[in-house]
Amino acid sequence: MMRISMSLPKKLLADFDEVLKDRGYQSRSKGIRDALQDYILRYQWMNEMEGERIGVITIIYDHHYTGVMEDLAEIQHQFRDTITASMHIHMTVRYCMEVIIVDGDVKDIRSVTEKMMKLKGVEHVKLTSTANGKNFDHGTDPDYSHNHTH
Repeated sequence: MMRISMSLPKKLLADFDEVLKDRGYQSRSKGIRDALQDYILRYQWMNEMEGERIGVITIIYDHHYTGVMEDLAEIQHQFRDTITASMHIHMTVRYCMEVIIVDGDVKDIRSVTEKMMKLKGVEHVKLTSTANGKNFDHGTDPDYSHNHTH
């Protein structure tokens, strides 16, 4: 085992300790190891995806952080061929959420997600995706028509 030291905001540590207590952990170190393993697995899962996907990127950010809104808008303009829609939600006085619909090659989806994760002022980014509609077989659906709008 390696011993490390880290700095965390008080609220993050308090929230983490509360989760550990609720889940019955006896050790903060064990909880941190499990959380890191989950983080690594999610990253690996995102990197192993291939082909055309459709998905949702959820971003929570501090809109008081200078430049974060402009940076998010710039990334969305860069990836306008991948981003099909977005919605902005004012969560609190300080925090906003962007919900972004993406459709296209997973390399582009991964790229836009990672660019947003790196921004200062962004607190949380989550990508959820699945195979896009081009991969579904509609041949057996009697209600499906090629003029059908989805």
